[in-house]
Amino acid sequence: MTRLLHVRSVSLNRDQLLKDADWFATLSTQAQAHVTQDILERTVAAGETLGRQGEMQQYWFGVMEGLLKWSINAVDGRTVTLGGQSVGSWFGEGTLLRGQPRQADIIALRHSRVAMLPFETFDWLRRTEPSFADFLLRQINERLHWFMGSMGAHRLLDAEHLVIRALWGLVHPLLNPLGVNHLMISQEELANLAMVSRQRCNMTLVKLKREGLIDLGYGAISIRDVEALRALIR
Repeated sequence: MTRLLHVRSVSLNRDQLLKDADWFATLSTQAQAHVTQDILERTVAAGETLGRQGEMQQYWFGVMEGLLKWSINAVDGRTVTLGGQSVGSWFGEGTLLRGQPRQADIIALRHSRVAMLPFETFDWLRRTEPSFADFLLRQINERLHWFMGSMGAHRLLDAEHLVIRALWGLVHPLLNPLGVNHLMISQEELANLAMVSRQRCNMTLVKLKREGLIDLGYGAISIRDVEALRALIR
């Protein structure tokens, strides 16, 4: 019998988001004040697009609440999901640094709130704060490795391992820097991230629960053994 998890959705305000961000803590006092003054907030309804493929991006994003995904739409109608962004994660630096139109859509899988740092402030930090430039280099490197792994996974792995990889992605330090192991995500949302059927996703989750790696609830998944889950994607 599935045990109901009593898990509250993680929701941060802008001050909490910045306080929990490793890159913010290393900034000078002047830079911190500049960021705090310039940062904006936007609410994104489930299914709404935060940024569309082909648009010029004007902000660096931080997730305060909810869950978003990156996806690319092919000419023939197929969709490729690149990954998800959980609360506490920051993203969009690659597009800003390239200075080219977006190459993927950013879509909210559930009601989400996003902090937005204007490009001018982002670029000023990159040029004047060495610690921020170092953070960007590390983050881009980690993201590159994640995307490379995802590309290989969708070519080589079966549906079960795609679900496991998508689930691990939601607790990966890059995408989930707060280390939240109790995830407010439905099986349908996870299947969307893994690009498998809901039925196949359910079969994999039941197997993981039976093996003691996760607990399941209504619209929630709790990771009981993060390292064991990680080992399954190697």
